[in-house]
Amino acid sequence: MATLIRSKLSNKLSNAATAVSNKSQAKVSGMFAKMGFQAATDEEALGFAACDDLDYDHRQGMQMDILTTDEMGGEASGDGGALDGDSHYQRDGTGPPHSASKDGGPTDELSEVKPKITAWEAGWNVTNAIQGMFVLGLPYAILHGGYLGLFLIIFAAVVCCYTGKILIACLYEEDEDGQLVRVRESYVDIANACCAPRFPTLGGRVVNVAQIIELVMTCILYVVVSGNLMYNSFPNMPISQKSWAIIATAALLPCAFLKNLKAVSKFSLLCTLAHFVINILVIAYCLSRARDWAWDKVKFYIDVKKFPISIGIIVFSYTSQIFLPSLEGNMQRPNEFHCMMNWTHIAACILKGLFALVAYLTWADETKEVITDNLPPTIRAVVNIFLVAKALLSYPLPFFAAVEVLEKSLFQDGGRAYFPDCYGGDGRLKSWGLTLRCSLVVFTLLMAIYVPHFALLMGLTGSLTGAGLCFLLPSLFHLKLLWRKLLWHQVFFDVAIFVIGGICSISGFIHSMEGLIEAFKYNIED
Repeated sequence: MATLIRSKLSNKLSNAATAVSNKSQAKVSGMFAKMGFQAATDEEALGFAACDDLDYDHRQGMQMDILTTDEMGGEASGDGGALDGDSHYQRDGTGPPHSASKDGGPTDELSEVKPKITAWEAGWNVTNAIQGMFVLGLPYAILHGGYLGLFLIIFAAVVCCYTGKILIACLYEEDEDGQLVRVRESYVDIANACCAPRFPTLGGRVVNVAQIIELVMTCILYVVVSGNLMYNSFPNMPISQKSWAIIATAALLPCAFLKNLKAVSKFSLLCTLAHFVINILVIAYCLSRARDWAWDKVKFYIDVKKFPISIGIIVFSYTSQIFLPSLEGNMQRPNEFHCMMNWTHIAACILKGLFALVAYLTWADETKEVITDNLPPTIRAVVNIFLVAKALLSYPLPFFAAVEVLEKSLFQDGGRAYFPDCYGGDGRLKSWGLTLRCSLVVFTLLMAIYVPHFALLMGLTGSLTGAGLCFLLPSLFHLKLLWRKLLWHQVFFDVAIFVIGGICSISGFIHSMEGLIEAFKYNIED
């Protein structure tokens, strides 16, 4: 009996000592985690093996979530059980772990199998982004740049293709076996990794602000071009360009109620076909006047004051870096990404160059900011109606993307959100969420009314955010994250792109602002 009692007391004391020891280890592990150090348990070593060779900055930006059990008995059950202090690494360093639910089970998000896209489908998305209706401003860039403008169309295609590739390279790190592992998911993750550990969220905020500016400016340009096209299609009607912009915005108000893009995506093919018909009509008309092409008007010199604006126009027509990380992550074969970028940008370069040159040769010094305004009245009305339909159908895409960024940053950012969530428990949009969306639609209208200058706005946006997202940030991030692995010519390319992009961005921004001030001063209308 005495032996049995001593045995039970010994087991209880042993269990208690084990529990205390485990809790102590958990507290010490948690303390070191807060200080930025990483505790290495056997399970963690296995889970982190694929990312073992990450840069110091990225390791410092990672956090551990210490999972503890509520009952002491579960700590020493089975064959040793899971000890207090087991940690799960998070790549974004914020919020709850994405790899497990609160009870340790897998989340529904991970259990869903997302459909992957082929390289051709990815190329179609990139082509839609860089072959959009903003190519209608490229002949105006040739007007002020001549042959240098054509060279810039080619140069911008090469640089944007290269920066798209190096941006994707920043998503990967090598593991201990030398295999590339995707450790980041988005442009924001790359920016945050570059600014960690001192400012772990600064880079993401800068990228978010740039994305919001570019998306909102794209929406404004759609309203501007809709008002401009309708006004020039029906000049005899007693309706001003501003009034046409208001009518177009009234048709866009239902965008404020969008919860997803399923309804809008049905029109994407129609949108692309409309744009294809427009390009064919414009090029066919230009070819019919090939005898009168003004080759002597294509200059070898540039308009120093207007050409920087043309740079912004050309750069803006190539912007696609915002969604490239997501696109590459959804490809069935990510190793085909480089090939896809090559043929899409080569095709864009050829088509844009031919379109801009042929259109400029047809109208020469009379080339307008939106090239369809040069067409004869009968053809112009038909083409412009197609363009307005395309603009109105394209508006919801950047609008919804801008709303998502704003809602995630201001309303849904976990415990750091500045305002309450826009959605109720039943998924319905709350009043302040609807107010945000309506305010954004009205803001695009007001900007379109008071700044109705398509080329100047396009040049300003391209110089401010287009150059930043396509030239400056990718090259800077590439140097920061992969400095030790870059060859000398890669470093040279990155530095050269950063310097040239910075000069073009600053000069384009200054001259675009000067153009807008001059337009306001002399009350110049498009």
